[in-house]
Amino acid sequence: MSSTTARPRVTAPPSAGRRGCPFGLSLIDLGAHGYRADEYFFEGEATRYRPAAGTEFGVDGRWVAEPAGTRPYRTRMLVYRPVDPDRFNGTVVLHWNNVTAGYELFSGDTPELLDGGYAFAGVTTQRVGVHGLPNAPQGLHAWDPERYGSLSIASDDDSYDIFTQAARAVGPDRDRTNDPLGGLDVGRVVAMGSSQSAGRLGAYVNAVHPLAGAIDAFLLLIYFGSGSPLEVGDEVVNIVDPTVPFDARAALRGRNLIRDDLDVPVMVVNSELEAIACLPVRQPDSDRFRYWESAGTCHVSQQAMDQRIPKYERDFGTPLPQPASINHISMIPLYDAALHHVHEWLTTGALPPRQPLIEFAGDPPAVVRDEHGIARGGIRLPQADVPIAHNSAIPVASDIFSVLYGSYVPFPADEVRRLYGDLTTYLDRFEEAARAARKAGVLLPRDVTALVDEARAAYPAAAE
Repeated sequence: MSSTTARPRVTAPPSAGRRGCPFGLSLIDLGAHGYRADEYFFEGEATRYRPAAGTEFGVDGRWVAEPAGTRPYRTRMLVYRPVDPDRFNGTVVLHWNNVTAGYELFSGDTPELLDGGYAFAGVTTQRVGVHGLPNAPQGLHAWDPERYGSLSIASDDDSYDIFTQAARAVGPDRDRTNDPLGGLDVGRVVAMGSSQSAGRLGAYVNAVHPLAGAIDAFLLLIYFGSGSPLEVGDEVVNIVDPTVPFDARAALRGRNLIRDDLDVPVMVVNSELEAIACLPVRQPDSDRFRYWESAGTCHVSQQAMDQRIPKYERDFGTPLPQPASINHISMIPLYDAALHHVHEWLTTGALPPRQPLIEFAGDPPAVVRDEHGIARGGIRLPQADVPIAHNSAIPVASDIFSVLYGSYVPFPADEVRRLYGDLTTYLDRFEEAARAARKAGVLLPRDVTALVDEARAAYPAAAE
């Protein structure tokens, strides 16, 4: 069977293991939302890829790959799906789980996913997810050897075809012998990944999708503008080991475009940090490509950490240190809006709205900032448009984590009072900005109320 048609064998985990539950399971009561969670193992022969003979992977993204051999693998996916088939909207979000932290990061339980009736499949695609990092064994093997000891991914070279086979295991034409979707009528598969996973999806779009054709749309979140290599052997990304050199300036710089001869939609949603990285490879919107970037945001937010910390403490039994300074504008509502638009793109043909880009000037180019130090242009979430603090991608130190966290500096209380006078005035202006963002298509209606409530809680302390 060729790499373009190979389908994996899907099974249930053979043991509940020591923990009695899957790793990374949502903290949300999925049942209260009409959802259920099921974990599946899947296995097969994964095809590795390399640049085709006589070609090179250039800036234009029109990469030509060829098979470079196969290797066995066994891995897992965690699936959230509506219990009632009538609630299912026909779209499976196939998530490339992120392993930069040394263990898998994924959610699958945002308001759009649960309220919108999507199915979610979080896929363990990379070696670190199973085997962990050498200096920090937090992969599935270490977390529950009884449940996950049989899993194996030899190299990240295998990840691209593992992802393709996962797509075939949940797609419209899947084998239903052990059906991860429980018989749901799947119409389409949307691939989604963030950060390192977005880089791998960028390479997948450019090099593998033309061979596999298993994905209906791609959503790349906080993407630094560079596809990952197809061949890395035993090498894994390791930013948590201080003895392993990691050049943030070199790594976080855009080097290639997303190919412009696409046959499926691709959407990229970036914070201010990735907008800086992607500046050399910005590309125009088209009927198959959309690019959004958001002012005043960064790769990681306080709100994202607020969700991550309790899950980490539950899964590993130890506290996760809270960063001293971290951006306070969440990208999660923007991601949900983007997913909503991608679903509409596929089902109705309505393209996501075009958005303004962050302003750059100078040589070398730098972000143009307003009197508050907040980036000009770009998507204007209400916290950036009606600020009570300086939020940006400007790091407080040069280490990689500080770069990813950006910064948050509250305005002095007298400045907050000078700008807004009182809570009522501030909320009026904030809600107006939130409704403008909704009209622009970058917030969904449910998020307007949630953000206004967040602003109402934050103002009194800021103005004291």
